[in-house]
Amino acid sequence: MKKEFENMPKLGFGLMRLPENDGKIDIDHVCRMVDKYMEAGLNYFDTAYVYHGGKSEVAAREALVKRYPRDSFMLATKLPAWEMHDKSDVDRIFNEQLTRAGVDYFDFYLLHSIEEGNNYDTYVKYDCFNWGVQKKAEGKIKHFGFSFHGSPELLEKIVDEHPEVEFVQIQLNYLDRTNPVVRSGELYDILQKRGIPIIVMEPVRGGMLANMPPEIEKMFKEMRPDRSVASWALRFVGSLDGVMTILSGMSNEDQMDDNLKTFTDFEPLSQEEMALVDKVTQKLLGMPQIGCTACKYCCDGCPMGISIPDVFRTINTLRRYPDDWRSKNFYSGLIQRSGRAADCIACGQCEGVCPQHLPIIELLKEASEILDN
Repeated sequence: MKKEFENMPKLGFGLMRLPENDGKIDIDHVCRMVDKYMEAGLNYFDTAYVYHGGKSEVAAREALVKRYPRDSFMLATKLPAWEMHDKSDVDRIFNEQLTRAGVDYFDFYLLHSIEEGNNYDTYVKYDCFNWGVQKKAEGKIKHFGFSFHGSPELLEKIVDEHPEVEFVQIQLNYLDRTNPVVRSGELYDILQKRGIPIIVMEPVRGGMLANMPPEIEKMFKEMRPDRSVASWALRFVGSLDGVMTILSGMSNEDQMDDNLKTFTDFEPLSQEEMALVDKVTQKLLGMPQIGCTACKYCCDGCPMGISIPDVFRTINTLRRYPDDWRSKNFYSGLIQRSGRAADCIACGQCEGVCPQHLPIIELLKEASEILDN
């Protein structure tokens, strides 16, 4: 790992799932969380052009950039292929991001969500790798890389063809190690073999690995009653070599407090604890769950206004707790402010942007049969 990356904070603050109030980012709440994070000696913030409908970079400006010296923190953001329709869009979006965030440069800049198909083809079409090198030369970017949701074969091709890439961000957690779609264990091995620093996203899989069925929570608590369920997922990733920073999309101060506890005097998993994680993984793989991480990429362009992640969360909860009436009660409240699962018109825009490659149209049909009848 590059010497300049050796002192990166192990815990990064992801600005994708910020607290909201009446549908808007609660800036006062975010400020309190930023203060706690910075006071703990941590300083890596990750945002993107599309997070919170384009408001996340603005929240970074208000809660961070305006309140702390520029050299006291590192700010990362991303260029979205699906928002580009002409080569001029590359600079247009980048300049808009500088304005939104209120900065003159970004410490880390990523091509967002590279995968086979349109995203990768767009970055190649508009020569975005060379563009990133040029922005580095101009001092507008300090470090250049990409976030990745594609196959191991594509990852090998890109990192071998582009030595200018300084780091790669991948989805990595104990459940996805052998996931045949995500294949995160293989992605990790490719980057490790080449000595490319790794930034981890979705270490708790959108909260799935923080909210466990009672029997699994009991297994963790019996071994470490002082640790949260979420801390096991974070410690698993933090125990791996080559991991530079682990992003957590914290939504409230309780999550912030728990994560700071995990990373203060960080304790890697012992052999006994790793064996328990393996056992839990096998149990979870035996439970039918929709692998949604609640990134909400599918929501912004949905013509019917369906809150797709919340629909899937309802179904997953019903699968775990079939007799709990609160799930359907939650759905009844949800459809007062968003579309029903039955409202899906199968336009496919959601499937085109889903990093998990979920068959969303078919899943919404199944959800509708359970929830709308």
